[in-house]
Amino acid sequence: MAACSWAWNEHLVPLAEAWDSGARNWDKAQRVAYANDLSVDHHLVAVTARSNRQKADRDVAEWLPPVEAVRCRYITEWIAVKTRYGLSVDQAEKDTLTQYASTCTNAPLA
Repeated sequence: MAACSWAWNEHLVPLAEAWDSGARNWDKAQRVAYANDLSVDHHLVAVTARSNRQKADRDVAEWLPPVEAVRCRYITEWIAVKTRYGLSVDQAEKDTLTQYASTCTNAPLA
């Protein structure tokens, strides 16, 4: 029997990462709004179960998509989510984002 690869909806910026980046200071309504925001395409993304397990609650300093061709899009969307919700970026994230941003010549980074 062939293995089944289920698709999951995953938060681009995981809930635990959002919590660590400032969501812990939000009220319940703000946390619920973040968790269920469907107003932008990149907030909740469809991924394979394998990808979901690999990324878990890691930030960009700890995990990036294995396909190099999509990394610029990923970091651009990561920055957009962090900016939209006023979430902080730690030094390791900033270093990673800065490193990859210099290679993303056609991606508008916030």
